[in-house]
Amino acid sequence: MKTKLILLLLSAATICGAQQRKVTTLADGWLFSRDKLTWQQVSVPHDWAINGPFDKKWDLQTVAIEQDGETEATEKSGRSGALPWIGKGHYKTTITLPEGYGHAELLFDGAMSEPVVKVNGKEAGRWAYGYNAFRVDITPYAKAGRNTVEVDLQNVEESSRWYPGGGIYRPVKLIVTSKTRLNEWEGWFRTEKISSKKATLNMSAKVDGYENAGNTKVRFTLTDANGNTVYEETLPITPADGRATVTGEVENPQLWSPETPYLYTLTTTVLDGGKQVDETSKRVGIRTVDVSAKHGFRLNGVSRKIKGVCLHHDLGPIGAAENKAALIRQIRIMKEMGCDAIRTSHNMPSTMQMEVCDSMGIMVMAESFDMWIYPKCKNGYARFFKEWSDRDITNLVLNHRNHPSIIMWSIGNEIPEQWSEEGREIARHLQDLCHKLDPTRPVTQGMDKAEDALKSGFAQVMDVPGFNYRVHKYDNNIKQLPQGFLLGSETASTVSSRGVYKFPVKVQYDAEYPDGQCSGYDTEYCSWSNLPDDDWAMQEDRKWTIGEFVWTGFDYLGEPTPYNEYWPSRSSYFGICDLAGLPKDRYWLYRSHWRKDSPTLHLLPHWTWPGREGEVTPVYCYTSYPEAELFVNGKSQGRKKHDKSSRLDRYRLRWNDVVYQPGNITVVAYDAKGNAADTLTVKTAGEPARIVLNADRQTISSKGRDLSFVTVSLVDKDGNPCPTADNEMAFDVKGAGSFRAVCNGDATSLVTFNSHQMPLFSGKLVVIVEGEQPGTATLTVSSEGLPDATLPIEVK
Repeated sequence: MKTKLILLLLSAATICGAQQRKVTTLADGWLFSRDKLTWQQVSVPHDWAINGPFDKKWDLQTVAIEQDGETEATEKSGRSGALPWIGKGHYKTTITLPEGYGHAELLFDGAMSEPVVKVNGKEAGRWAYGYNAFRVDITPYAKAGRNTVEVDLQNVEESSRWYPGGGIYRPVKLIVTSKTRLNEWEGWFRTEKISSKKATLNMSAKVDGYENAGNTKVRFTLTDANGNTVYEETLPITPADGRATVTGEVENPQLWSPETPYLYTLTTTVLDGGKQVDETSKRVGIRTVDVSAKHGFRLNGVSRKIKGVCLHHDLGPIGAAENKAALIRQIRIMKEMGCDAIRTSHNMPSTMQMEVCDSMGIMVMAESFDMWIYPKCKNGYARFFKEWSDRDITNLVLNHRNHPSIIMWSIGNEIPEQWSEEGREIARHLQDLCHKLDPTRPVTQGMDKAEDALKSGFAQVMDVPGFNYRVHKYDNNIKQLPQGFLLGSETASTVSSRGVYKFPVKVQYDAEYPDGQCSGYDTEYCSWSNLPDDDWAMQEDRKWTIGEFVWTGFDYLGEPTPYNEYWPSRSSYFGICDLAGLPKDRYWLYRSHWRKDSPTLHLLPHWTWPGREGEVTPVYCYTSYPEAELFVNGKSQGRKKHDKSSRLDRYRLRWNDVVYQPGNITVVAYDAKGNAADTLTVKTAGEPARIVLNADRQTISSKGRDLSFVTVSLVDKDGNPCPTADNEMAFDVKGAGSFRAVCNGDATSLVTFNSHQMPLFSGKLVVIVEGEQPGTATLTVSSEGLPDATLPIEVK
């Protein structure tokens, strides 16, 4: 029924003999097959591999990871997620075009990978890179009425260092216009300069398919969030290129920033002989970005140090399939921590993700490539770089340059060529291409071989020299950088498992344990990296550092360092939050440092340790308060202050000699004047008595595959959380919604994400409920020996 309605709307869109722009998201009505013999109905975005099963045979790689300092090849069983993403996939659907249309194109925001698009059996277009958006002009191949669209994809083995997903995993749009039309990617909105009372803006549009330039005009209309017009101008296009460009001023502008993500609406209208033939609207922001030795990084003329995280593109248990609710949840969790920026690692971002960042207020480093000519994995992007890299950078910038959230472009990550003259010239070329397409933003990349990159001049070429790790080399790096500043483009790589603690507590790297987990004390990291404390000390003590992007905000599928050779282990341990989006203890460590507007007080570990009675069990406090006192069962363990002279006590408060005894631990925090300001108690839990359900949103939409993320946990008879519970839980959703996925954050779990049963990990897991139709969706969670728990979720 939905498809018929869309087709009727398309057919009814002809006005005054000219087809008005109609944009249709092609979500439903797709058929999918792995072999072209058996087909199933699917909705796009779609990830064919996320439901597994997990198996070490998928993309089993025997390699030495040079970026990790390895010299001998070993078996890497979970490097790309241990999910069945290798192989071919095929999609097909039917579209209907109205009589009298002038132009039709398909806009793919990403398809994994090497997509070939056919219309009515003929190849209409193809692209090589699975992470990039691309457009296919289907006008020569389509006709009025019904048309068949086919998309063939292939993922080859050893083409990724992490889980890439498989399928048409980002939205597809059908765009139908008159022959005279706006070329959306060729238009721009730029802020040239701002003051407290005025902003100078530059707007440009390009018209394609016009017949008489003298009759064709473009009108730019800028409206504020209340719909009031703040600027409007109409001007003719230039006959040579069909472009119209104007510079104008807006009085008393509302500036975009992470703190105030104010968005205007730019409507661009094409008039032919005074009649409207095309129109587009987009949300834009007024803001400026610049970097310099004198001021560091500035947004809207105000210096600030970037508090960023790196994010892989997968969305945990729902995989690579793009979902707006999941993206919003990610950004909301990161912003609550105090994060103000993300780096899209190591891929080109989606349009939906950038729209979310625009509206929620998060700055973005938009990245492009993980490799150039020299391959990091046998069949990676190096196969395509020479032929495709300019086209890929062009699409990246043209597609995304009007998003105010994007503050810089990244042309690469840990590129092996950084030691060479060839690499330096490639860097210069790609940076120049970014500048040509977008002169308003600086360009960076993440370098991991500081000495090589500085010796070759590779680092000196960049607008923003970005260094991955090796924070202890910053002082030597800055002496060789004419830019006068540097960025921590990738930092920390601290590893931990949520709710898991190892004894004795040690500061160590590459630690491995029989259970395949890492310690939640946040004292373990990788051989090439360091602790968060090291980065913060450098940023506070060196004014020429402009900030950091932590590896990573969330755990992701693949790269299970330090357990690359351990099975089963199929996802990372780097995340500040786990794969389910549940915060690890490290979340509050970052929050205590990054949030100055809201106090943080957090204790670790939990205090339920049967069998550890009488053993030393250190207690850490992550707090923004300068001082705190710890009590064990009412007995003081002493007061601690942040100590700038100590690596681990500068940003943490630690009681290293606490002896475990059941009961409770309480911390009292004191403000700068020595007054008691806050308190927190953690109690020893008894046996699990009931299930607790807590939804991130209890009202969701029936449209757009909206999701509610429900945290499931157990408490004892007194309501104390049971932090070590691993009970098997079962899930059922009835009514107006459906069960989408489940995840407990355990990197060693082989239970598939679409299973209706999963054990808790460290006392928690997350069930995802999808809205389907207006009404009430009821989630029921059960576990043997416990009363069932139900949660109604309103679906509008």
